[in-house]
Amino acid sequence: MQKEIFEHGLNHNRRKFLSQLSLGIGSVALGSLLIPDLFSNNNPDAIMAGLPHFAPKAKRIIYLFQNGAPSQLDLFDYKPKLQEMFGQDLPASIRNGQRLTGMTADQKKFPLAGTVFQFNQYGKHKAWLSELLPHTASVVDDLCIIKSMYTEAINHDPALTFFQTGAQVGNRPSMGSWVSYGLGTENKNLPGFCVLLSKGKGNGQGVYSKLWSNGFLDSFYQGVQFSSGENPVLYLNNPDAVSKADRRNMLDKLAELNDENYKTFGDPEINAKVQQYELAYRMQTAVPEVTDLSKEPESIIKMYGADCLVPGTFAANCLLARKLSENGVRFVQLYHQGWDAHGDLPSQIKGQCQDVDQASAALITDLKQRGMLDETLVIWGGEFGRTNYCQGTLTKEDYGRDHHPRCFTVWMAGGGVKPGVYGETDEFGYNIIENPVHVHDFHATVLNLMGLDHEKLTYKHLGRRYRLTDVAGNIVKGIIA
Repeated sequence: MQKEIFEHGLNHNRRKFLSQLSLGIGSVALGSLLIPDLFSNNNPDAIMAGLPHFAPKAKRIIYLFQNGAPSQLDLFDYKPKLQEMFGQDLPASIRNGQRLTGMTADQKKFPLAGTVFQFNQYGKHKAWLSELLPHTASVVDDLCIIKSMYTEAINHDPALTFFQTGAQVGNRPSMGSWVSYGLGTENKNLPGFCVLLSKGKGNGQGVYSKLWSNGFLDSFYQGVQFSSGENPVLYLNNPDAVSKADRRNMLDKLAELNDENYKTFGDPEINAKVQQYELAYRMQTAVPEVTDLSKEPESIIKMYGADCLVPGTFAANCLLARKLSENGVRFVQLYHQGWDAHGDLPSQIKGQCQDVDQASAALITDLKQRGMLDETLVIWGGEFGRTNYCQGTLTKEDYGRDHHPRCFTVWMAGGGVKPGVYGETDEFGYNIIENPVHVHDFHATVLNLMGLDHEKLTYKHLGRRYRLTDVAGNIVKGIIA
């Protein structure tokens, strides 16, 4: 018997056992010192929360979400064929029976609408960009322009929810919550996930808190919305006549009561609430400092544009996103409303681009000059695209476009992505002909860049394990540097 054990390599003496055990205990101790909360979560799925699954290419994300769906055909996806066939009906063989929204389902014809804006090629990859994006053109060599995104949802609410949570229904954790859950925050005085809102000049689609919800994750992981008012985070300050010492004493007593409740009921949400109270206490000092833009040099103000000094604008939020990221916030989500151009598109899209073009490019430049771009993943795009045919009356100067989920454009920069153009659509800009990227693939790739395996980042809820990518998603290796 002893001989068989030895032959199978299982003959461990006491000295070898204790030496290997000490290495394991030492690693655990080191991990607890580097990441104090490593073993604080009561959910067994989150035992290793705070550690990536493998070496990450990016440490943080700034997501510039363009709510309402920008027209890729007027900004990124140049199709001369649409000019040649202006006003002609979209061939049935191209549409191939694709379902329509209720806004164009009754149209007898689908007249093709070429863009009224000039396009030119920029950078070493000869990427086509509209004249509406001159500042974006200046940073095009830092961009990975994905022209072959597609989704299943054809209306705003499910499409927007799908992009943010990986599901078309509500009560699912948002992407920022998943990242915060998986990696934690780099700054204990600020949330791991922050949300900033702005409104443009065009027709807007609403945004709502379910888009940055923690879903079934602990509430500690929900997005914290910053406002443009005098108090960036509502209800953060102490009430009148309550001092900081009073607040500290109250929180200590509350923690004692909650600890007793936890011992009685074992509900992990009790501990999550205590964490939130403590974070809010620390944020009282950190938030005013990080949201103060008055100390930014004139060169930075000029780079982002004068609007960056107007609270609540897209430019101000881009600058604030840089400051939050610089101070250790893991995921910053911007929502800019106003891209829903079913009519009067040329006028509306001009105004939208005036809002976002300069500040988006400035964010890339600012991060790059600070040495942060390589570790910061910047994402720009909406929930779906726009049709190549006109909704309603078509003229040379005026047209509108309906929703188009079958192909649209998103760009990414920094954080381990490969600059260039990825994917291609047909000559009508209607179908993908090369390298399709589904929303689940997009999520899987973003998590991969952050050092997270999308199949392992799970949470058990109602008897099954959930993940951001549900039961799908493939990493898009062609865009990873």
